[in-house]
Amino acid sequence: MEKATENASKYYSFNSERIVLKEEVTPFAEIWKCPQSGAQSLHAKILFKPGDIISSIGARNYVKKPNYLSVQVGEERHILLDPVFLQYINHSCDPNTHFDTVNMQVVCLKEIGVGEQMTFFYPSTEWSMAQSFDCLCDSVNCLKTIQGAKHLPSEVLEKYQFSNHILNRF
Repeated sequence: MEKATENASKYYSFNSERIVLKEEVTPFAEIWKCPQSGAQSLHAKILFKPGDIISSIGARNYVKKPNYLSVQVGEERHILLDPVFLQYINHSCDPNTHFDTVNMQVVCLKEIGVGEQMTFFYPSTEWSMAQSFDCLCDSVNCLKTIQGAKHLPSEVLEKYQFSNHILNRF
């Protein structure tokens, strides 16, 4: 990992004076890690446009019970992501990617600039999450508590793109 001083995402409350460790994982992305907090995130090394396929999604393992690293890909199917670096695409209530669990691809929803963090809306794939959490994304649309699509009011559902296995439950 190479040390660099950078402005980083508000999600981790970094400031421009903190050191961020960077690790290239593909020619198009790198993992940023804050040594002070341990927070990690995936950032673009190239420009992505809406509709671009960022990566294929594979399953390095299937899990019987969901956990904080698993992604729901079917009504009763949860996987651990392959490639592993995809697990560093963190949640945002204003996401710039979508996990397409039919075509098993990460798709760009809106332009992602070089150095920008890749994010997705966790309830778009998760019906009821194993661990809910307080969201710190700081977006105007922040839902504050993230616990899965099952717990979202109908007016929120209209604002996001969801996986088919989630849409089938509504």
